[in-house]
Amino acid sequence: MYFLIYKPYLMLSQFSREGDKPTLADLGFDFPGDVYPVGRLDADSEGLLLLTNDKQLNHRLLNPKFRHNRTYYVQVDGALTDDACQKLAQGVTISVDGKPYHSLPAVARPLVPDPALPARNPPIRYRANIPTSWLSIALHEGKNRQVRKMTAAVGFPTLRLVRWAIEDFTAEGMVSGEVREVSRAALMKGLRLGA
Repeated sequence: MYFLIYKPYLMLSQFSREGDKPTLADLGFDFPGDVYPVGRLDADSEGLLLLTNDKQLNHRLLNPKFRHNRTYYVQVDGALTDDACQKLAQGVTISVDGKPYHSLPAVARPLVPDPALPARNPPIRYRANIPTSWLSIALHEGKNRQVRKMTAAVGFPTLRLVRWAIEDFTAEGMVSGEVREVSRAALMKGLRLGA
């Protein structure tokens, strides 16, 4: 079985409880007991998450050698520059497990106008004197908090992070907390994996 969800802000990407934090169990959907998320989004990130009980697909999507594409929409602090986008596209040095790591080249571009996304609760704080910008970053890797570390490395801290797409699947038209069941055929096509 295959499900696409729009994970809300501050929800854990898991079914098991940790304190009083909301989990995928709080989406109000009757998921089969053997379904788990493929990868994860940090609690302070939101957007598209795939859930399945297909262990082969899970392996294929999590193994770095297969390099599937994930696109993030990122709201950053400050007026984004072309130079920052070029640096992100070339890869930047971040810290992974306490060691320097140079990220793989990415596709980074400004998003103008701002993307139409579900409202975040609570919203991003507003400061009249400091602008914010949106950009799209497409990656083939997923180190811990990588996008946040990358934007900080080029001088633009992340304020809001939304996984917009996994290959050809997007969050277009989804609302926060929405669950969509998809067929295996549609999933394989959307992930560009064949039948």
